[in-house]
Amino acid sequence: MWQALRERLHPTGLEIVTVALDVDPEAARPFVEAAAAQHPSLIDRAHVTDERFGFVNVPNGVWIDETGMIVRPAEPVFPGHNPVLQSFRKIDLTTLEPEAAEMLREARKITSDPDGYLAMIEDWAEHGAESRYVLSPDEVLRRAAPRGDDEAIAAAHFELGEHLHRAGDHAAAIPHWREAQRRFPSNWTYKRQAWELEDPARQGRTDAYDSSWFEDIKAIGAENYYPPIIP
Repeated sequence: MWQALRERLHPTGLEIVTVALDVDPEAARPFVEAAAAQHPSLIDRAHVTDERFGFVNVPNGVWIDETGMIVRPAEPVFPGHNPVLQSFRKIDLTTLEPEAAEMLREARKITSDPDGYLAMIEDWAEHGAESRYVLSPDEVLRRAAPRGDDEAIAAAHFELGEHLHRAGDHAAAIPHWREAQRRFPSNWTYKRQAWELEDPARQGRTDAYDSSWFEDIKAIGAENYYPPIIP
């Protein structure tokens, strides 16, 4: 989706930069290569973009103008309808195991606004600083998620865990990732990365963590998984 958008809007001066949040570059590589992106396509192993831009889930994104100023802070981004997510809605739940059916039933409650977000980007590409979706610096700061001591310490724990995992001591990384989750429970990227390494794809409960994707999303309500975009 991002590549198609880039091809269409790049002549207007818009550039796309995609970032995969994954401590294992090889896990992200097939998706990066399949996209055959002509725009910069990066992998953030330590989730530095979480810390710098306030990403707490994927897909999240920020708008940065030609002067380097953030004109829209981190928010859910959907530049079109995702065929994978759409395919989930076509699966006959009666053909699945009960646990899988329950998970998919909950996942179907996740909401997004791909058409609305696409219209916003198109307006920005056409009108630049005059776009009605460009925010003032004060509004950017007001909307940006606060970063207190707990969030800063959580980022440090996550990065330390990533370092230990990369050095080959995965077991030593787990306590740091647990602490990152405890201090910053609304950061889904910390959770999903840790869960994925223990239980790929399903991200279910394991001995390593006291939670799972399904348990946590049910607790908040899947309809709240992505906050609504405020134009």
